[in-house]
Amino acid sequence: MSFKSKGEQSTRSFVSKKWTFLLCLGCFCAGMLLTNRMGTDPESKGIMRTTAVEAENLKLISEGCNLKAKEEKHVSKDIIGEVFKTHHAIQTLGKTISNLEMELAAARAAQESLLSGSPLTTEVNRAESSRKRKYLMVIGINTAFSSRKRRDSVRATWIPQGEKRKKLEDEKGIIARFVIGHSATTGGILDRAIEAEDKKHGDFLRLDHVEGYLELSAKTKIYFATAVALWDADFYVKVDDDVHVNIATLGETLVRHRKKRRVYIGCMKSGPVLSQKGVRYHEPEHWKFGEAGNKYFRHATGQLYAISKDLATYISINQHVLHKYANEDVSLGSWFIGLDVDHIDDRRLCCGTPPDCEWKAQAGNICVASFDWSCSGICRSADRIKEVHRRCGEGENALWSATF
Repeated sequence: MSFKSKGEQSTRSFVSKKWTFLLCLGCFCAGMLLTNRMGTDPESKGIMRTTAVEAENLKLISEGCNLKAKEEKHVSKDIIGEVFKTHHAIQTLGKTISNLEMELAAARAAQESLLSGSPLTTEVNRAESSRKRKYLMVIGINTAFSSRKRRDSVRATWIPQGEKRKKLEDEKGIIARFVIGHSATTGGILDRAIEAEDKKHGDFLRLDHVEGYLELSAKTKIYFATAVALWDADFYVKVDDDVHVNIATLGETLVRHRKKRRVYIGCMKSGPVLSQKGVRYHEPEHWKFGEAGNKYFRHATGQLYAISKDLATYISINQHVLHKYANEDVSLGSWFIGLDVDHIDDRRLCCGTPPDCEWKAQAGNICVASFDWSCSGICRSADRIKEVHRRCGEGENALWSATF
């Protein structure tokens, strides 16, 4: 009995321990499962909350960046506007300075002529009343004491005379003058002859300059300085008295370049530098252009060329330091080296005489100027220029109907 009781108790104790172990293991697993489930949900919710907050922050940052970009864009526009205003102010100031320089050059030329008592004084007084007027161009026709027949042939062809010349100045804004200095003996017979001719025609510009073929560079410099002092024009033209010119076509050509401040127009060339003495166009300073056989820099041929007001003013202000080479067209080209100048090569400014200019006129491409290259002008121009004018001229109506 007691043995049996002990056995039953032993069995119960064993069962109880076994079930207790299983129950504990089950509780542990259930607890782990519950712990994982409860731990996962809060973590996910936390992540979701964090993501939402970060998105909101990113949205705010993005909006802030957009606002900042808009502000920077607005500031950028303001800066560009200020730069544009400053650039415009500088341009206006530059034009004002250029005008003041022109006035200074005019005053200087007038003062020098008064002090020296040169023939320029008469022209200063003549032009004083028209100084405020703005002209399209001043045409200076280079001439010499011995060229009376050439001047008369020009007057009979392409330069209007009398009231028509006054109309040319008043209505078209074009000044045309024969340009000449004085003889080595001031007041001599040569000067008196020019004075008598000027009294008859009134178409001379007298320079404070001693005439001479080897002094053409100096004459050209003084011409531009004097012309810009007397007349306020867009362009200043130099032409030889043995060249035929169509004035209306010249005006229409120049007007195309009116907006350019520094422009140099002509038939551009680059001929050889002639070092051999005794030849025509010999260059005494040939060594400045490098080795023998070198060519000149680009410059306009001397028969006809035009420069803008700014360049004429530049010559006037710096005339005392501008170097003169033997050939005046080379000298003019050298004065513009290093400057911001537009070189315009227009071959209509150097057409040949008939039949060349005639064929071009018939094709509707009227020449500005015509001459013979072999003579550096129209050969025997006093006798032939009327024929050139008849065959290559633009017609008188072209001038009076032209609008510049």
